[in-house]
Amino acid sequence: MTLTEKRVLIEPVSSDLTIQLQCTLLGLSRSTFYYEACQDDWFNLLIMREIDKIYTARPDYGKRRMSIALKKKGYDIGLELSRTLMKRMGLEAIGPKPNLSKPHPTHKIYPYGLRGIRMVRPNQVWSTDITYLPMKNGFLYLTAVIDWYSRYILAWKLSNTLDGLFCREVVLEALEKYGTPEWFNTDQGSQYTCFEFIRILEEAKIQISMDGRGRALDNVWIERFWRTVKYEEIYPKDYSGGLEAFQSLRLYMTYYNEERPHSSLGYETPELVYLTRR
Repeated sequence: MTLTEKRVLIEPVSSDLTIQLQCTLLGLSRSTFYYEACQDDWFNLLIMREIDKIYTARPDYGKRRMSIALKKKGYDIGLELSRTLMKRMGLEAIGPKPNLSKPHPTHKIYPYGLRGIRMVRPNQVWSTDITYLPMKNGFLYLTAVIDWYSRYILAWKLSNTLDGLFCREVVLEALEKYGTPEWFNTDQGSQYTCFEFIRILEEAKIQISMDGRGRALDNVWIERFWRTVKYEEIYPKDYSGGLEAFQSLRLYMTYYNEERPHSSLGYETPELVYLTRR
């Protein structure tokens, strides 16, 4: 179990076990434990939950439209708070926008190399992304690696921060289990343009593609999966904490891969398509 996974499993508000005892049982130093989710007040968590639902349905909404949409729901939220909370959630409106920011000087940006490509087999293209995961008493971030052809979820992880560590861990897990794809696609977030992430793909001799700025359709399969998992699993369950989220999502990922038929796959399952057509 990785450090990221151990942190997620600790329940800060547990009535049965202290944080110190939970850390001891997991073999985790208490000084390395932090849990940002519980540092937000209930109102911010409520608004972030609403923002997540709105953004999942309308990823073209920026801070202005988000503020208007929230006010229509009865929440008097201004532009500044909308901007602050969307930034904390890692959300940015899709669509053309002026180039007002410069990339980190040590980070490498690759062009989108998959336009017009025809998906004909598994392990042709993989991609990854991060999404916000609301809970009753806080929030986490969920990342996953998906095979474009089969829609098979190759690996997934939860984290309580947006740092790049769990993004690298999930890719390494997928590569170890399933080998290497021809292409790997990400967005231009700092988690994916940093040296440590790029090195993993370059050393595996994988061709790298990155979404154009504001083009969610460049990574459409993972975006569709986020909508599916949120409406079928995350929103109805309303997890009470990290442990419940981890255990419930583990069951859902098995269901999604092995049992849930996909119309785009001729009503076969992602696992069957992935394993039989390689």
